[in-house]
Amino acid sequence: MHTLLQTDLRFGLIYTDPQTSALADVGCVAEVIKHERLVDDRFFIICKGQERFRVLAIVRTKPYLVAQVQWLEDKPSSEHEDVDTLANEVESYMKDVIRLSNRLNGKAEKETPEDLRKNLFPTPFSFWVASTFEGAPAEQQALLELEDTAQRLKREKETLRNTLNYLSAAAAVKDVFPSSSG
Repeated sequence: MHTLLQTDLRFGLIYTDPQTSALADVGCVAEVIKHERLVDDRFFIICKGQERFRVLAIVRTKPYLVAQVQWLEDKPSSEHEDVDTLANEVESYMKDVIRLSNRLNGKAEKETPEDLRKNLFPTPFSFWVASTFEGAPAEQQALLELEDTAQRLKREKETLRNTLNYLSAAAAVKDVFPSSSG
């Protein structure tokens, strides 16, 4: 961390499978945008994901991993999809998931943002959506590895549709059996 703070505040993140300890082939550069040193010499950091990379070779393992990487960019979609329309559909599902989650958790309806995309083009929006899938690191990794924006958005749309179906069922149960919630 000390070395990082003395350089450009960027480092590579790579998923490690919790069962096998195997490293994923694709990772992401993270930039420290805020940090705070804690009293026990640990750090609290907030990072922003940037470009993706594929690990070609591990160069060094101590004191931390260093790898030779190849930078990745999304390739043009092989399918003739309108990625802007897909991004709008994903945004719509995401709003519905947020709205229903807020309702189930007793939060105000007005806490649902009007514009989740914030004028983001489909590719950066698709990565932002993947970043919100907290608690599902294997799914986040699968989305990170996709090199086609349309495929990534389709997978996110399906995940959000499944989440919405689950939340709808939970809301129905809560409405029928209000005392069983929580």
